[in-house]
Amino acid sequence: YECGNEPDSFAHDHRFSLRYYMIAVLFVVFDVETIFLFPWAVMLDRLALFGLIEMVIFLAILVVGYAYIWKRGALDWA
Repeated sequence: YECGNEPDSFAHDHRFSLRYYMIAVLFVVFDVETIFLFPWAVMLDRLALFGLIEMVIFLAILVVGYAYIWKRGALDWA
């Protein structure tokens, strides 16, 4: 530690579940993907029907991915 105190235990003693990392990665993936919605919403009037169709396809891919991970049980907390 930077404060100079001796550690009580080592980092190798504390193991995290793989499910913890899976939830963290899934959160980051879906969070980053939803960031793409903001520029689309700003430019919606210029994109017109083409932009709407693109976003529906994009969201459909996200929903399919979400349904897949839900079916696999990756979102079960307990």
